Amino acid sequence: MEIQSEESVPSFAKVSDLNGIDLSSSDVHNSVSILKQACLDCGFFYVINHGISQKLMDEVFSESKKFFALPINDKMKLLRNEKNRGYTPIHDEVHDPENQVKGDHKEGYYIGVEVPENDPKALKPFYGPNVWPAADLLPGWRQTMEEYHRQCLEVARKLVRIIALALELEADFFDKQEMLGEPIATLRLLHYEGQAFDPSKGIFGSGAHSDFGLITLLATDDVVGLQICKHKNAKPQIWEYVAPLKGAFIVNLGDMLERWSNCVFKSTLHRVIGNGQERYSIAYYVEPGHDCIVRCLPTCKSENDPPKFAPISCSAYLSQRYKETHADLSAYKQY
Repeated sequence: MEIQSEESVPSFAKVSDLNGIDLSSSDVHNSVSILKQACLDCGFFYVINHGISQKLMDEVFSESKKFFALPINDKMKLLRNEKNRGYTPIHDEVHDPENQVKGDHKEGYYIGVEVPENDPKALKPFYGPNVWPAADLLPGWRQTMEEYHRQCLEVARKLVRIIALALELEADFFDKQEMLGEPIATLRLLHYEGQAFDPSKGIFGSGAHSDFGLITLLATDDVVGLQICKHKNAKPQIWEYVAPLKGAFIVNLGDMLERWSNCVFKSTLHRVIGNGQERYSIAYYVEPGHDCIVRCLPTCKSENDPPKFAPISCSAYLSQRYKETHADLSAYKQY
């Protein structure tokens, strides 16, 4: 199923034709076939009929806008901590240092798996209590985000079963305890201010990058901005817009899945370019558990195609990537 929505895409722009997966379909064979082709082509696809109500998605966007509308001093009181929970200011991240003058021109908010401070699991790098706005400041905000986080994880678990079958694995391959039994699953609210970004001057909403983990579920408003580059080594690189699709997720594969699949499936470069309109999106990053070892799958290697990457733990890989792309917290000492 090929889905394309061009309503908000500039008439001069190239728009990517993405396949779509219907999670309500009972035809598993067809879903596997569509998803496999999408993963081989570009690593991006739409997911529709995923089971999360439009009402809840609208509520999450509404609550996200309320947070980002707060005064900067209120937001900085919720600055991200060493567990990567909380607020990230504009320019906190640099994804493409060779081409970016400053960091990403966006602000965000990380919400992870809620783990009480007295739980031994809270000692792990990406586990611990979340940073929440005060209930009297944003009533019901936490409850909305926790419910959305929970439902997104259910969608992810359904989706990775199809991915497993596409990789000729058992459907429950990623269900193991060390994988999605205790995942590092992170919700991130994102806000791009209403200004035009100019790649020729090194100004981006988000610099070119690939995501770190297994998969990402992205919900967007109706403002265009996301671009993908299907062939990252091409000279020059060709960038295509991904059109917003109401109620759907835009899903992309992450670097860990590329490593697992020995580059059979792609983790594709993407970036955000603004056209002067304010833009909101909500990303849900799905990564396996801390101790999961990402190593080449048996179905993705052969004598002529040996593993391209050394095995690495999920925790070590994520820690390295976050450190490379986020500002040191000492930069915010004045707050």
